[in-house]
Amino acid sequence: MLNDLKRVIMLTTNDVAKVYDTILSIPGMNDTVKIDLRISRKNVLLLNHVIERGLVLKDDEKNDGLLSNVPEENLVELKSIAGQYLEKAGLIELKEKLNELGKGK
Repeated sequence: MLNDLKRVIMLTTNDVAKVYDTILSIPGMNDTVKIDLRISRKNVLLLNHVIERGLVLKDDEKNDGLLSNVPEENLVELKSIAGQYLEKAGLIELKEKLNELGKGK
């Protein structure tokens, strides 16, 4: 029965993008919220890396994925948030040095 359900629910990437776009259009989704986030510096560094890596997709990946429907201003805001967390955690200099080490590959 579970396999039958999986077959019925299978959505194409385009279908998932439409659902995602619909969710983003729900009234109130642009309202700002205050989030008190307490995480380790290690996780701040990892979160920043995941956000930056997700935003630096190849053009063909952007066209097929969920990010293809997200306005550029939202992507810029995500990158800004990631940077703010790095700054609050005092990790900007460490991140820059790690990036330098990564370039030496």
